[in-house]
Amino acid sequence: TINDISNMKELLIKNFKFPKECIRVLSEQEQNANLIPTKHNKLESLKWLVKDCQPGDSFVFYFSGHGLQQPDFKEDKIDGFDETLCPVDFLGEGMIIDNEINSIIVWPLKEGVTLHAIVDACHSGTILDLLFKHTSGGLAICLSGCEDSQTAADSSVRINLWRNEYGVLTYHFTKTIREYSGITYGGPLEKMHDEIKKINRSRCNNRILQHILILYIYITIFFFHFLKRKIHDPLLSSSEKFDVSTTMFTL
Repeated sequence: TINDISNMKELLIKNFKFPKECIRVLSEQEQNANLIPTKHNKLESLKWLVKDCQPGDSFVFYFSGHGLQQPDFKEDKIDGFDETLCPVDFLGEGMIIDNEINSIIVWPLKEGVTLHAIVDACHSGTILDLLFKHTSGGLAICLSGCEDSQTAADSSVRINLWRNEYGVLTYHFTKTIREYSGITYGGPLEKMHDEIKKINRSRCNNRILQHILILYIYITIFFFHFLKRKIHDPLLSSSEKFDVSTTMFTL
């Protein structure tokens, strides 16, 4: 996820001209204790993001990491589960649920304020609860790595000689934005879907690995399951309806 963070930060600065001083990064590599991605620090940073929002403001919330689900104790979800993000201390402090995220960064959005959330994690389809709750007049758009019921555990790609790993959503989203100027919201989705289909096809057609694995029963069981697992398509959700095929993408 460190590679993902660096990739996204570079995109925001170089392609969308976000000032460096307006970007807050939380990661385990940070020396400042307030920037370690604990539950407390994440919630405080979400509040910082949209604090004193005014018409014309554009916010971006980006997350690359682990996502899970937990029972919906408020019983306001059709599938009976809340979607969650996992801070580094979630085993002791608990996860951050979609209801909290919505109340902190979606509900306060005033008219004329736009929020983009890009969440590269498992079970992230409705992580902002945009299907169930609304803003205070602003616009919230979320690009998720997969549907609520799906996992993205093997959503990584290896590039260049150093074989760095990136989340599939992050890598193909940033790659598409860099390569295609003036693209619509539907453009990155279409490009990402095409690339993910190629990756899934490549995994399913890897006959050499499948033949080698026949020699080892236990390894065969494990890797056959691995080869059959597919990277799931990303999806787009919004607090308002708009035409993704004609609306130009911008942050």
